[in-house]
Amino acid sequence: MTQSDDFTNGWIAAASCVALAFALIQFVLVSKVQVSNSSTSSTLLNAQALDDRKVHMLSWVSTEIANGAKSFLFAEYSICAVFIVVFGLIIFGLISWGQKSAQDGALTALAFVLGAVTSMASGYIGMMVAVYGNVRTTVAAQRGLSAGTGAVSMTPRGWSYAFNTAFRSGGVMGFALSGLGLLVLFIILSIYKTMYDQDDWDVMMEIISGYGLGGSSIAMFGRVGGGIYTKAADVGADLVGKVENNIPEDDPRNPATIADNVGDNVGDVAGMGADLFGSFAESTCAALVLASQSPDLKEAGWGALMFPLLVSGFGIFVCLISSFLATNIKQVRSADDVELALKLQLVATTVLMVPVCYALSVSFLPKKFDIDGVTSGGVSATNIDAFVCVISGCIGGLVIGLITEYYTSFSYTPTREVSDSCRTGAATNIIYGMSLGYKSAIIPVLVLAVIIWVSFKLCDLYGVALAACGMLSTLATGLTIDGYGPVCDNAGGIAEMAELQPEVREVTDTLDAAGNTTAAIGKGFAIGSAALVSLALYGAFVVRLGDEYTSQGVNVFEPLVFSFLLIGAMLPYWFSAMTMKSVGLAAMEMVEEVKRQFAENPALLVEGSGERPDYDSCIQISTRASLKEMVAPAALVMLTPLLAGTFFGVKAVFGLLTGGLVSGVQMAISMSNSGGAWDNAKKWIEKSGRKGTDDHKAAVVGDTVGDPFKDTSGPALNILMKLSAII
Repeated sequence: MTQSDDFTNGWIAAASCVALAFALIQFVLVSKVQVSNSSTSSTLLNAQALDDRKVHMLSWVSTEIANGAKSFLFAEYSICAVFIVVFGLIIFGLISWGQKSAQDGALTALAFVLGAVTSMASGYIGMMVAVYGNVRTTVAAQRGLSAGTGAVSMTPRGWSYAFNTAFRSGGVMGFALSGLGLLVLFIILSIYKTMYDQDDWDVMMEIISGYGLGGSSIAMFGRVGGGIYTKAADVGADLVGKVENNIPEDDPRNPATIADNVGDNVGDVAGMGADLFGSFAESTCAALVLASQSPDLKEAGWGALMFPLLVSGFGIFVCLISSFLATNIKQVRSADDVELALKLQLVATTVLMVPVCYALSVSFLPKKFDIDGVTSGGVSATNIDAFVCVISGCIGGLVIGLITEYYTSFSYTPTREVSDSCRTGAATNIIYGMSLGYKSAIIPVLVLAVIIWVSFKLCDLYGVALAACGMLSTLATGLTIDGYGPVCDNAGGIAEMAELQPEVREVTDTLDAAGNTTAAIGKGFAIGSAALVSLALYGAFVVRLGDEYTSQGVNVFEPLVFSFLLIGAMLPYWFSAMTMKSVGLAAMEMVEEVKRQFAENPALLVEGSGERPDYDSCIQISTRASLKEMVAPAALVMLTPLLAGTFFGVKAVFGLLTGGLVSGVQMAISMSNSGGAWDNAKKWIEKSGRKGTDDHKAAVVGDTVGDPFKDTSGPALNILMKLSAII
C-alpha cells in the first residue's frame, strides 16, 4: 500500500510546523520564570525572596554571557558567510562543468547555501535560548528552596520547577532545530520536484545532497571553533583558579569565568546543534540518493521516496509525547529522579518508535522492491526489511547511549574507579581515564558492526542509510537532553557569581552532573550516527560511479587503495593533534592573562574585596584563538578528499574514506568517554565532601586534560567522517 503525494507532503509539513509550534510553547513556559525579587513571580509557595543586589548580579552575569556568546557567533558566522559564497561558487562551477548543466550547478549551490544557513540559524537559536534559560534555571533553583527558620533544603516541587525550566530550555533547541531542518529540506524537495521529471529524480536527489554538505560544513566550523573557545577558557580558569589559588569553580574573582560560561554555549549548544543537524541532513540525503536509484521505489510514488523524511517527521511526534513524561507525568521530585527522568526519555522514544516505523514501512513502501547498491545485481527487499533497518539503528543508538552512560556516570563502577585512582595522584587518574575510554569503545563498535551487517544484508547501502535515519529519528529528544546540560552548567556558574546560597549551587550541580552524563550520551549518538552516515555517503559515491566499481568491489590489496587506507586512518590523529594543540596554545595564553591580573591586582584573591577582574580580555583571547585556529583543521578535512581524487583518482578516495571512518569512530568514542569520565570523577569527589583535597586537585588535572578530549577533538571527529564522505 502506498500513499498519495498530498498525503505524504501533508504529514511532513505538519510534523515540521508542530515541532516549531511546540518549541515556541516551551519558550513561553521558560519565560514565565521572571528574574526579579517579586515572590509573586514564582508559582511556588513559601519561596525564598531575592534582594535587589542579587537580582542585579543575576541580570548582569547572564547579560555578559549572552553578549559574549553573540559576539563570538557574529565573528564566526562572518567567516562562515565568506566561506559559503566562495565554496558555493566552486560547487556551481564544478557541478555545471561535470553535469554539462548550469541549472544542476545552480540548484546544487542553492541547496548548499540553504543547508549552511539553516545550520547557522539552528546554532544561533539554540545558543540564544540557552543563555536565556540559564539564569531562569538559577532563579528556579533558588525559589525551590524552603523558606523558614530551619535548615534550607530543596522542596519536591522546587526540584520539578528547576528541572522543568532547564529541560524546556533544551526542548526549545531540540524541537526548533528538528522542525526547521525538516521544513527547509521539504520545501527544497517540493520546489525542485517541479523542475525534474520522475525519470530524473535520481539527478534531483544528488543535487539535494548539497543541503547536507552545507549543514556539515558549518558544523565543522561550529564544532572546532566553539570547542577551542570553550576549552581554552575552561582550562585556563581551572589551572590558575582551582589548582593554583584554590578558588571555587565559577568564582567571580576569576577573570576567565565569564569566558568559560560563554564557551559552554558556543561549543556545547551551538556546536552540537550544528553537528546533529548536519547528521540529519546527510543521512536523509544519502537515503534519498540511494532510493532514487531504484526504479521500483520511484514507480511506487513520492511517498516511498520520502520515507526517510517521514521517519524523521513522525519521530518529532514521538519525542513531543515523550517529553511530557519528564515535565508532567513522572516529575522530578528529588535529586535521585534527575538522571532517571533523562534516561526515561531515551528509552520511551525508542520504544514508541518501533510501532510507528512499522506502520510507516507498511503504509508508504511497496511490499517488494529492488534496490541498486554495491551488491552485484542489486538486492530484492521488502517493506519489512526496511523496517528492520530503521529499527536496528534506533535501538542500536539507545544501546550506544546506555553504554556511554555506564562508562561516564559516577553512578557506576568505571567512573568511581577513576575517582578512586586520584588518591595516588594525577598520573594514575590519567592512566585510568584513558583505559576507560579505550574499553568503552568495544561494545559501541560491536553494535555498529551488527547494525551495518544486518542493514546491508537486507537492503544493501540503502539499509545502512535507513539505519542512520533510525538512529536520528529521536533527534528532538537527543538535542533537548544535550541542550539541558550546558543550561544547568551555566546556571551553577551564575549562582556562584551572583553569590546566592550554597544550596542553590548544590541543586544546579546535581542537575549538571546528570547533564554531563546525558551530554556524553548525546555524543555517543552523534558518533554512531556519523559512522553510519559516512558509510552511506561513501556507498552513494560508489553507486554513482556505476557498474565498474559496484560489480567488482574495491580491492584493498591494490597498492593505491591500501596506501590511502593507511593515510585515511592517520587523518583522525592529524586532525586531533591540530585541535588539541590549538586548545593548548589558547589555554596557555589564557593562563598567562589570568596570572597577570592576579599579580597586578592581588585584591582579586581576597574574598569579599569587591574587586572585579577584566573579563573582556579573556573573552577576546578565546574568540581570537578559536577563529584563527579553526581554519587549518577544517581545511584538512575538506581538501584531503578533493586532492586525493583530483591527483590519484577514485580508488585513492576509496581508501581514504574507509581508513578515516574505521579509525575515526573508535578514536571519537574513546576520547569523548575518557573526558566525560574525568569530569564526573571530579564531581564524585566533590559530592563526597573532598573538595580542596589532594584527591580533588588530581581530579581537576584529569578533568582539565579531558576537556579538549570530550568537547573539542572527540566530537569534531564526527564531522571529519561525514564531511570527507559528502564532499
